[in-house]
Amino acid sequence: MFHQTHTALAETEGNCFCLVLAYDGTGYFGWQVQPGLPTIQGTLAEAIRQVTGETTLPQGSGRTDTGVHAEGQTVSLLLRAAIPADRLLRALNRKLPSSIRIMAVQHVVPGFHARAGVLHKTYEYRIFQRRRPGSMAEAICPPATARYSWDCRWPLHSEPMNLAAGHLTGTHDFTSFAASDPDRTQRQAESLADNTRTIFNSAWQHRGEHTLVYRVTGSGFLHHMVRNIVGTCVLAGAGRLDPGQVPAILAARDRRRAGPTAPPQGLHLVQVVYRCDTTDPAAAQRETVTA
Repeated sequence: MFHQTHTALAETEGNCFCLVLAYDGTGYFGWQVQPGLPTIQGTLAEAIRQVTGETTLPQGSGRTDTGVHAEGQTVSLLLRAAIPADRLLRALNRKLPSSIRIMAVQHVVPGFHARAGVLHKTYEYRIFQRRRPGSMAEAICPPATARYSWDCRWPLHSEPMNLAAGHLTGTHDFTSFAASDPDRTQRQAESLADNTRTIFNSAWQHRGEHTLVYRVTGSGFLHHMVRNIVGTCVLAGAGRLDPGQVPAILAARDRRRAGPTAPPQGLHLVQVVYRCDTTDPAAAQRETVTA
């Protein structure tokens, strides 16, 4: 365990770190800590306590839901202990379960917060196609694939899915694709919320013989927004929705107009990019350490 260092700097500002996490969300009730339930945030906080002796709550760039995975979740962490980034990475990974890994750690400027200053985030959603259009043959989804993908039984045409996804690029009010916020007791009423977001890239691609991947990059995302977009695109791919209806769905600002919510296991938070360099120049010698 590292001993806390009670210097003047540590007491007033502390040592600020940015962590990049990858995790398998299958066995967790999402990111946010919940009493009595295993969560990513809670598990990470306990590992930090075991390593440093400090009780602190690491802050993620966003809250992933139950069963959702991440390859590039960023986390801000403020510690009194003066720990080199490379030692912190190794020590935490020894304490964390194999389903959570810290991929990188760097010292960042004081006051850095993982939710502030985000330029854009990228998500992927992965679908295993049991049947290809025009074929009666049905592929079997291996268990290791099913853990990280939607095992979809419908033959899907990627062209209408791409047309539907393309209508979402640009700046729009995404109320039609937003679920009710589960933390409403601690938030403003939804009627006061700003549901406008900018989508920079929104497209489907084939990855291998049976996998369809939706990749979307945006300024931010509402609760269940990506999964609701995927559910709508799947309707288009299955021939149950004209992709030309998507602009009207957006304009309606009515969740009932969009498609169903896709299951969580296909969703992956891939990357979070910030507007400016957050590296602490005073700790430049502590370069980002990758696992």
